[in-house]
Amino acid sequence: AYYVQDELVDGNCPIHKTAVNYVEEENYFFRLSRFEQRLLDWYDKHPDAIVPDFRRNEVLGFIKGGLNDFSVSRKSLKWGIPLPWDESHVAYVWFDALSNYITAHGYGSDDARFAKNWPVDWHFIGKDIIRFHCVYWPAMLMSASIEPPKGWAVGGFLLVGGEKMSKTTGNVVSPLDLIDEFGVDGFRYYLLADTSYGNDGDFTYEGLVARYNSDLANNLGNLAARVATVVEKKCGGIGKAPRADSHLASIATEAVRDADAAWRNVQPSKALDAAWNLIRATNAHLEQNEPWKKPAGAEVDAVMGDALEALRIVVLLANPALPTTTQEIWRRIGLPGCIEDRRVPSDAAWGGYPEGLRVEKGDPLFPRKKSN
Repeated sequence: AYYVQDELVDGNCPIHKTAVNYVEEENYFFRLSRFEQRLLDWYDKHPDAIVPDFRRNEVLGFIKGGLNDFSVSRKSLKWGIPLPWDESHVAYVWFDALSNYITAHGYGSDDARFAKNWPVDWHFIGKDIIRFHCVYWPAMLMSASIEPPKGWAVGGFLLVGGEKMSKTTGNVVSPLDLIDEFGVDGFRYYLLADTSYGNDGDFTYEGLVARYNSDLANNLGNLAARVATVVEKKCGGIGKAPRADSHLASIATEAVRDADAAWRNVQPSKALDAAWNLIRATNAHLEQNEPWKKPAGAEVDAVMGDALEALRIVVLLANPALPTTTQEIWRRIGLPGCIEDRRVPSDAAWGGYPEGLRVEKGDPLFPRKKSN
């Protein structure tokens, strides 16, 4: 990366806090300064284009501070893509890399595919590259008369002990090792649920174990196992239909509303909070009614029909964070097809679980973990 003088922090790189090298060479430039007002006008017309809001304010502040033309080539490098009009220069990485977003969708080679796929709904980026993606990139697109993405979701860093991971400091956490221990779904859930999207998260192994055991093993995993066990013992393994007037219906409706809004606004922790409110309510529903202590019959059927329907809705709401696990629960409660083909909120309305499906228990979804 390169920085102008006023972007340095105490003369050092603002990201890595290391000394910079001063270089002077001939470059080609993109006239970013011409797009200052056009960018401000576009963001004014698209106030929700950057989430979270404080990142939008950061971008607007940068633009309003005055835009300088930026370098798009390097003459000193021998590797890279030669500029078509001057092969003594190669393209600067942030200039040619950004163009990959549209060429991969068919720009310049497949007009029909490009028209189908562009502009994208959300472009997910890290906070350290927000300037390139939310200032340089839309200006480049405007210069080519191409519509920018509909929005950018800007994520924070995953810190360790309040510090950015670094090989130098030796605080790097291997995601592959954690996936081996907790599974992809378990690790993904922790990342999405534990920190409000856009803020920095602070990783601890103990925090991961606690979240995994509490939310996944004790709540979701326990609910799925409980429901399947009681249905097997008291209902002959056959699922029952929910009651239209169940007290869980209003709780589920609220969970669907809140989770749907949160997912659409890239607020995964809020979406998962909504889903887990329904999980806790369903576990409480079973605790209060204790169907495992009652004889098989209409009363137990009604309790379990409500629980099965709540579980069906839960897996729809949690699917983006737990795609493999929710598909497995979907299958275990007898529902056909792929859960990813379903849509929220339409497919999550109360009353969608049909009576007569075969329900199976299976192995524990989230075996409890011990903190090392």
